[in-house]
Amino acid sequence: MGLRVAAPGAARCDLTFGKAMLNKYARAFFTRVLTPFAAFLLRMRVTPDAVTLIGTAGVMAGALAFYPRGEFFWGTVVITLFVFSDLVDGNMARQIGSSSRWGAFLDSTLDRVADAAIFTGIALWYAGNGDNLVLCSVTLFCLASGQVVSYTKARGESIGLPVRVNGLVERAERLVITLVLAGFAGWERTFDVPHIGLLLPLALWVVAIGSLVTLIQRVVTIRRESAEADAESREQERRREQEQGSGPA
Repeated sequence: MGLRVAAPGAARCDLTFGKAMLNKYARAFFTRVLTPFAAFLLRMRVTPDAVTLIGTAGVMAGALAFYPRGEFFWGTVVITLFVFSDLVDGNMARQIGSSSRWGAFLDSTLDRVADAAIFTGIALWYAGNGDNLVLCSVTLFCLASGQVVSYTKARGESIGLPVRVNGLVERAERLVITLVLAGFAGWERTFDVPHIGLLLPLALWVVAIGSLVTLIQRVVTIRRESAEADAESREQERRREQEQGSGPA
């Protein structure tokens, strides 16, 4: 692939477009694959909320039962199986037309719980038999920064701002980078593949730096949008005062 130089705005546009297209086609593929399974669960009278809860419990079990013992391959296998519940519950809700604010809230909240379990499991490994306090600290930073990145967007939107920014490393990227490289790193212990365990520290550093950049992107965007919104509010207030002042005595 050749190197392409463009203006900063165009680069951001290309990045946003690329991520949107990847998300579009990936979701279309998994929708086709998972729709029959979602329909089967509905026939068995399983609710979308139940799938959300079971999926989160499975991710937590996989992360906290395997990762602290250094079993990154099998832990990632279990987590990956349950991560797909995030697509299944939404598919079920669409099929029965029951998408709701409560479902969206529950899904988003339990996503944060699942993310915390994954990075907690890795941190426990490095705090214990992994014996690396630097990587333990990096993992905890990944956990904390991921939660704050999500909070900044939610908080910005709650005060009426659009928060128009796609960060460098958002939740999907954090999970893919961490789980894929953790799974491969687990080959060193499970299949005796030498040196491949170095992929996990690499993943953690990439996620940590990417999350920090994303946090800065969101804070800068929210600061700019806040200033614009405040300026518009002051201008509207000034106009109202002028209209009242120029009205009939």
